[in-house]
Amino acid sequence: MVVNRDAGLRRWTWAHPVGPRWLLRGDIGFDDSHDDVPLALCADIEGLFVDTPADGVAAPVPEIRLLDCRPEPALLVALGALGQSSRAGLRRRRIRGEVHAVATDGSTGLVIGAGVSGTVNAAGPSRSVAGLLDVTVELGEGERLPVGVLGILEHWRTGRPSRRNLWAGYDRDMRHRWAGVALGHLSGAPDGPPGTTYDLDGRFVTDIEGFYCALGEAINGPGGYFGWNLDALEDCLRGGFGAQAPFHLVWHESAVAREHLAAGYDRRRLGPAITREYLLDMLAKHRIEIDLR
Repeated sequence: MVVNRDAGLRRWTWAHPVGPRWLLRGDIGFDDSHDDVPLALCADIEGLFVDTPADGVAAPVPEIRLLDCRPEPALLVALGALGQSSRAGLRRRRIRGEVHAVATDGSTGLVIGAGVSGTVNAAGPSRSVAGLLDVTVELGEGERLPVGVLGILEHWRTGRPSRRNLWAGYDRDMRHRWAGVALGHLSGAPDGPPGTTYDLDGRFVTDIEGFYCALGEAINGPGGYFGWNLDALEDCLRGGFGAQAPFHLVWHESAVAREHLAAGYDRRRLGPAITREYLLDMLAKHRIEIDLR
């Protein structure tokens, strides 16, 4: 389970007029001396989110820039090794971090798939805010995310989303990203007691990704998570993610899924399509009583 470990972030002093947007957390030197610690607060991370071309293959990004950045002690070690060409100096400049989105209240959520892994090769004063730095990292690896993820993250910027089905207008890839953002913002709230009834709004379950989004909101409210692939759903059904089996699921407008979650070949999954009947059987095996409406 993902836990928001930096809920006290708002107490940190940070000389930026709009507050930090990103927390980079990880290690330097790829060893255990600075393992899973804050590396930097940043207003922006240039090169992390990229436009996806029509063929779906983004061009490699050679570097990422941490803009308006306040380095934490671990990253200061790497910055202190700039200009050192020895093997030890290069090792100290290597960083590996996961990106967390920072909300206005100081809480954070892991941005799943967003990482900064490479070698710090430059740093200088911020062009916009005195006392902060712009840091350049030559990438060794790390996935770039579609620019559209920024719009999804904005729904969590001032807290949890307040309305259901905000994901409904997205395509399949972005619905998957929505569920990933929901996973990164798990609250750790206790499970509802066995026997609880949950209402699933099935109006927009036109693909398997829509089912995961709708089920997450049925169990955990707007922006809620309850799986984003079959293995994750299996884990959630064992408890610890908001609901404890056995429970009662009322699936409203279930005919939408009957039409769209049909047998066939799923080109996105590169395998057999997940059907409504498969999901019903899976839920039933976990003692979920389902009421199709």
